[in-house]
Amino acid sequence: MRPAVDALSRAFRVLTFSLDAGDLDALVRQVNDALNAADVARATICGVSFGGVVAARFAAVHPERTDALVLASTPGPGWRLPPRTRLYARLPWLLGPLFLAESPWRMHAELKAAFPDGRARRAFKASVLRTLLTAPISLGGMASRARVIDTISSGDLQSDCARITAPTLVVTGEPALDHVVSVEGSRAFARLIRGARTEVIARTGHLGSVTRPDVFLALVSRFVEGTRHAAA
Repeated sequence: MRPAVDALSRAFRVLTFSLDAGDLDALVRQVNDALNAADVARATICGVSFGGVVAARFAAVHPERTDALVLASTPGPGWRLPPRTRLYARLPWLLGPLFLAESPWRMHAELKAAFPDGRARRAFKASVLRTLLTAPISLGGMASRARVIDTISSGDLQSDCARITAPTLVVTGEPALDHVVSVEGSRAFARLIRGARTEVIARTGHLGSVTRPDVFLALVSRFVEGTRHAAA
């Protein structure tokens, strides 16, 4: 997430942290604790991928602390882990390396679209490898979060959406390029949350906030400024 965080930091104060293990409500408490630790009463809550599920539940439970909500490439109501990924989540230390080894294949079309220039594409891949070496992925943590997603019912997410009152932006990539979650499923949040709007980061799939962070920043900045003007 470093490219997205660095881009957003040019316009916002950004608070970010690693999600601990636990169920969805425990993760929501972690967001609340992070705001308390930073002495922030209200914020724009931004969640990417699985983080979007946490952000949506937080906005539903804590409307008094949510100025606005941004959901990027978030698994929609009813989304379930593919059988292969569910197997990885059950045996992360055994099968996790295989899951990671398959990632370049899953992301190839998206990276080629986001970085038409081969040198830029190789530079991005090199930066990802450097990050993996300096901040290794927790296979157990990935599996824990995957299992949390698989236990959330469509009805629970729809109930969360019905309670969200904050202005909401739903960001997706292009349907043909997101091979992690269904773009149509992500867009369901815009139908379920009153007044929500959608934006598409062109030439991306699941990783638009990371592969095209400047575009992500522009979308979020325009959205947040619009909510501030509306509030004024």
